[in-house]
Amino acid sequence: MKRNLVLAVLVTTAFVTTAFVTSEAGTISGKVAGVKGESVVYVEAIAGKTFPAPTEKPVMDQKGLMFQPHLMAVQQGTTVEFLNSDTVAHNVFWPSVGGNKKLTHNLGTWPKGEKRAFKFDSPGAVPLLCNVHPDMSGYIVVSPTPYFAVTDKSGTYKIENVPDGSYTLTAWNESAKTQSKPVTVVGEGKTDFTLSK
Repeated sequence: MKRNLVLAVLVTTAFVTTAFVTSEAGTISGKVAGVKGESVVYVEAIAGKTFPAPTEKPVMDQKGLMFQPHLMAVQQGTTVEFLNSDTVAHNVFWPSVGGNKKLTHNLGTWPKGEKRAFKFDSPGAVPLLCNVHPDMSGYIVVSPTPYFAVTDKSGTYKIENVPDGSYTLTAWNESAKTQSKPVTVVGEGKTDFTLSK
């Protein structure tokens, strides 16, 4: 009898715990229309919430006289490593972060096989340029939260592990005006965007 009672309590506890955990984290999904190419969708800063900086260091490569990937999204506080995989020297600089020209930075010029790192502490879009090759361009979008996604080519996105709550969701594309919308997550939230120039 005691054994059955203990077993029943354990099963009930496991069920309640699973239900509690499941209800805490949800998904935001949708589509970004009106633009070509990939976009970034992210949850704006949440009042009273801070997030630890990621330890992973994504690599922005310069290969075939292009930034690869052309578009990268990272969480605020991320250190990005810039690699030169070409046989020619490359430079990396950006004129602003999130439109703030006081945050311009030039990493300098370096040869094949070398990396230079930079920690992005301010949120916003970072337009990447190379002063050795003016035709080169790329973007890093720095999200203020860990809740972000890069869309696929059709504009579809999915942001997972978002705690239940109400947020401001922003969609960014290099060829359009940024757009923000409110979203409520209760296990799941759905928000579509139509961006325009």
